[in-house]
Amino acid sequence: MANRPDYDYTYTPLWTGKEEQTKDYQMTWCFWRRRRLVVALLAFFGFFNVYALRVNLSVAVVAMTEPVATTLDNGTVVYIPEFDWSSQTKGLVLSSFFYGYLVTQLPGGWLAAKIGGNRVFAIGIGATSLLTLFTPPLAHTSTALLIAVRVVEGLFEGVTYPCIHAVWSRWAPASERARLATFAFSGSYAGTVVSMPVCSLLTQYTGWPGIFYVFGIMGLVWTTIWWLVVKESPEKDPHITPAELKYIQDSRGTQAVEGSKIRHPWSKMLKSAPVWAIVMAHFSENWGFYTLLTFLPTFMQDVFKFKTSQTGFLAAVPYLAMAIVLQVAGHIADWLLRRGVMSRTNIRKLFNCGAFLSQTIFMVAAAYASTVTWCIVYLTIAVGLGGFAWSGFSVNHLDIAPPHASVLMGLSNTIATLPGIISPPLAGSIVTDKSAEQWRYVFFLSSGIYLLGAAVYGAWSSAELQPWVLELDSDASFDTDGASVTTARGYDNKALDQNSEM
Repeated sequence: MANRPDYDYTYTPLWTGKEEQTKDYQMTWCFWRRRRLVVALLAFFGFFNVYALRVNLSVAVVAMTEPVATTLDNGTVVYIPEFDWSSQTKGLVLSSFFYGYLVTQLPGGWLAAKIGGNRVFAIGIGATSLLTLFTPPLAHTSTALLIAVRVVEGLFEGVTYPCIHAVWSRWAPASERARLATFAFSGSYAGTVVSMPVCSLLTQYTGWPGIFYVFGIMGLVWTTIWWLVVKESPEKDPHITPAELKYIQDSRGTQAVEGSKIRHPWSKMLKSAPVWAIVMAHFSENWGFYTLLTFLPTFMQDVFKFKTSQTGFLAAVPYLAMAIVLQVAGHIADWLLRRGVMSRTNIRKLFNCGAFLSQTIFMVAAAYASTVTWCIVYLTIAVGLGGFAWSGFSVNHLDIAPPHASVLMGLSNTIATLPGIISPPLAGSIVTDKSAEQWRYVFFLSSGIYLLGAAVYGAWSSAELQPWVLELDSDASFDTDGASVTTARGYDNKALDQNSEM
């Protein structure tokens, strides 16, 4: 093994034609020998839990407000819901999570940069899982307590997306950013795909409280595994091979600043057009996603008269498409980058804007669908194409400012959380008589926001390292467990040099 090249344990495509690299590619299945792949796999299941914990109420609320047979004292059987909520109250309950989620985005990104994204990520999901176990008794006590616990859950879960960018800024080689990040993010959609039908089954066989108990325990199990396995950086992982460590360090560029010494240029970041292009794209994608995530089961029930047990299965189909497309999109984006077919900026624009324009068309088509089959087909295409957008804006923070990626994700996800707060009550106020015509306006609004996001991102986005990143303190160093490396301008940009990517 000593005679093998330094890329011994790296991902290398077969089409290079190099014998040593081909042999290496065949070892990809031994993912446990590549610690960055272990991190990616566990991050996938982390986001699986993030969305399973988030989406559970969207299915449970249908059962909670569905009329059930109740026998009165005089023997009369009447059909009344367990929770007799108006559409406005239901919208408030569903959106309450995002009030807390909004608050901790920036603090979570800042804290992750300071103490390590791996720990904060685990704490966020672990605490949310624990609180989920208390949801049923609190809901039975009062609606106000249900809203309160959902707000607190949002506070803890709000740190997750910023934290994972802090993890990738240290663990992801430049040429693997898109596929590692999108693989992890696809766990969100896999969690949605699995949790919606499972929630329906749990509702049918255990009652709606079983939803919260099952997914709460799953989240606590994952938290324990992540805490024990994933380290802050490859330099601190005792199981990483020297070859993989060198590859990651060479590809990402030497980290310039220890977490405790990072100074974020807030003024310049907030004045940066590429930053706000990312923010707008993130906002646009989340508007459509949160609208469907929150109301798709209710929409299926209102317009197509589906029962609770059926809505969970059908509502999961679009997110299955998203989970699959995310994998494909990430690999295609990195492949185009390695082959030099397009610049990094043009790849991000093509994937993001192309997805948004396509989503605009299919959301309008879904609004006019006359059958449930065509509606699901159009929505599946619309949501699935969003996977290409995630290979654009979601990794763009790492392109333009790797040391500040966690706080930039915190900023963009803060603004992108507003749809989760605004959309449910707005949709609830629009859809007052449960008619298809009123639901059509909800789809029109999402289409318009996708179109606006495409225009803004196409005009102002960039994937080039920004000038304000290069102005870090040149005396700062990054501890590599015995080897302290400094750079003349504070950040080694060779990871962004096309010729250095593998």
